[in-house]
Amino acid sequence: MKTLEEIRKQDALVIPGGESTTIGKLLGLLSLFDPLRELLTQGFPVFGTCAGLILLSRMAVGRDQPLLGVLNVDVSRNAYGRQTESFETVLPFDDGSQTLEVPAVFIRAPQIVRTGHNVKILSTYEGRPVCVRQGRILAAAFHPELTDSPVLHDYFLSLF
Repeated sequence: MKTLEEIRKQDALVIPGGESTTIGKLLGLLSLFDPLRELLTQGFPVFGTCAGLILLSRMAVGRDQPLLGVLNVDVSRNAYGRQTESFETVLPFDDGSQTLEVPAVFIRAPQIVRTGHNVKILSTYEGRPVCVRQGRILAAAFHPELTDSPVLHDYFLSLF
């Protein structure tokens, strides 16, 4: 999708992993930053994983890059290590009504270093939040799409 009109025709948006600076540059080239920010602020559902989490956040610590700033968290890019330090684990996921297990793949993952007002922590790793929700915004520091588990995807679909 390259236009806001194309995005509006969808039920929700997923901003996947990848390279957040490059995704941000593309959003800028397509003049989508401000319109997308406005759409998400109005409650359009979005799920950001890894780089998507970074783009949704208020601040990327130590980095100067364009961010949507709609999720009240600060992140540190690549805080879980380099590519060679990637790992898989199983995390507890608590949505308030039940606790489930979620397999998680961390690849050069960002770390959430601050959560602000209205941010609900759904999952943690070593005491740090790695999956959060703020209204209809869901974000994970890891890649749930690289596992066979539908838990996070089902949860996201339940938000709208």
